[in-house]
Amino acid sequence: MKIAIAASGKDLSSPVDPRFGRCPRFLIVDSETEEFEVLENTAGQATRGAGISAAQVIVNKKVGGVVAGNFGPNAVNVLSSSGIKIFGGVTGITIKEALEQYKKGELKETTAATTPAGMGRGGVWGRGRR
Repeated sequence: MKIAIAASGKDLSSPVDPRFGRCPRFLIVDSETEEFEVLENTAGQATRGAGISAAQVIVNKKVGGVVAGNFGPNAVNVLSSSGIKIFGGVTGITIKEALEQYKKGELKETTAATTPAGMGRGGVWGRGRR
């Protein structure tokens, strides 16, 4: 199965990014062969709606699951309604380690947001806080 992993870097040794909607890129990884594609997350630069936009990009890549540290409620809604499994709370490890945990069934699937709406750069918490 193909899974999308929020990535801070461009290879399997890169850390999993704690942000879904505003991560710099996604690695689209075949869990069987470990072949991957680097997908720049242009949605991360949006002033609003980064989670929804990033989720739609992931849906269009026809993946079965997505891995990141945190997901907002709008991204969860888009991903869940498309049948994509969401694995949140994945932080402090590399993409390779996350992939191994996924293969072993050690990642916990979630159906709920791990951050409130508007926590991104353009949301309520991003305004006027410098």
